[in-house]
Amino acid sequence: MVVPHLRQVEGYVPVEPPEALAAALGLSLESLVKVDANENPYGPSPKALEALARYQRYHIYPDPFQRRVRQALASYTGFGPEWLLAGAGSDELIDLLARLFVGPGDRVIDLAPTFGMYSVVARVCGGEVVEVARDDEFQVSLESVARSLDSRVKVIFLTNPNNPSGTLTPMETVKGLIETECLVVVDEAYFEFCDMTCAGLLREHRNLVVLRTCSKWMGLAGLRLGYGIMDPALVQRLMAIKNPYNVNAAAEVALVASLEDTDVLQSRVAAIVRERERLHQGLKGLPGVRVWPSWANFVLCRFPPGEAVRMKETLARLGIIVRYFDRPRLRDCLRFSVGRPEDNDRLLEALRKLL
Repeated sequence: MVVPHLRQVEGYVPVEPPEALAAALGLSLESLVKVDANENPYGPSPKALEALARYQRYHIYPDPFQRRVRQALASYTGFGPEWLLAGAGSDELIDLLARLFVGPGDRVIDLAPTFGMYSVVARVCGGEVVEVARDDEFQVSLESVARSLDSRVKVIFLTNPNNPSGTLTPMETVKGLIETECLVVVDEAYFEFCDMTCAGLLREHRNLVVLRTCSKWMGLAGLRLGYGIMDPALVQRLMAIKNPYNVNAAAEVALVASLEDTDVLQSRVAAIVRERERLHQGLKGLPGVRVWPSWANFVLCRFPPGEAVRMKETLARLGIIVRYFDRPRLRDCLRFSVGRPEDNDRLLEALRKLL
C-alpha cells in the first residue's frame, strides 16, 4: 500500500539530542561539549526568554497568516510582508517548494556535497536528484551545471555559505544559476555570519527564492522557525498549500522579541565569528589536517585516511560531540560547530593529544 517511490527514499540523518547522547556515553549532560549541529552556544536572547515566560495564550491557535511574524521580518529584511513567508524551520519551506515545483519525473540539481534535505524532499515528491559535484575547494562550476540541464530540471538548490564546507559561492556564480531560468533556491541559513546575500536580486528575478533560519544567529533551533523571501505570487501559492498553523505561538513570540534585541544577538554573532577564526587557526596547526576557510558558524576539516571515524568516536568518549558524514567525499572529514571559547579550547586540546 506504500507509494512505490517512497519505499526507496533514505531519510535525512539527524543529530541526537544531548540527553540521549549523555545517557549513551554514561556522562552528565553538563559535561558535554556539543558541537555537531551548528547550534548557537549562547541560546536565545534575553528579551526572547522574557517574552516566552510572560506569554499567556499558548492555548490559542497561532495566526495562520503570520501577520506579526511577517511584519517583524519585513522590518528586519527591508522587504514588505507580501514578500515573506515563515515556516516551521526553513526545512518546511524546502519541502513546500519541492511539493509545488517537483513531480514524478522532474529533476532537481543538488550541488553536492551540501545540506541533505534537498535530495530527501525531491525524492519524496517523486523527483530525480541530479548531483553536480563541487570542485576540490567546494565551489560550484557553472559549466558542470550547464551540462546537467535539460527540460526536466525544475529546481536548483544552493546553500550559501555551503553546509558542511562553510565555503561562499561568489555572486557571479549565483547570477549564472539564476540565468538558467530554473527555480533557484538560495539557502542563506548562515547569512548573519558572512553578511553576503543575493536578496537584492529578488525584485529582478522571479525565479529566485532566498531562505533563512532563526535557528543559528537567533539561537531558536528548538522552536523551529525559518522564513523565505520570494515573489509575492509565490508566497500566495505556498500559503495555500502550507499547514494552516505552521508557525507556533512560542516561535512567533520569540521571533518578535529577538528582533527587538538585535544588539545582543549581533554581538554574539561577532563573538562566534572571532571564535571561528581562532578555531580555524588552531585546527590548521594540527599535523596532517586540511582545514577549509569558513563563512558560517562551523569549520570543516579533512583528516588522514581512516582517522575521521576514530577521532569522532574517541572525542565522543571524552564528551565532545562532533559531526561525521558517511558520504564518499566527506568520509575523512569532521565538521566542528563553533562553541564558546571554553568549548573550543577543550576541543583543540583533545585533538592535539589525539594527533
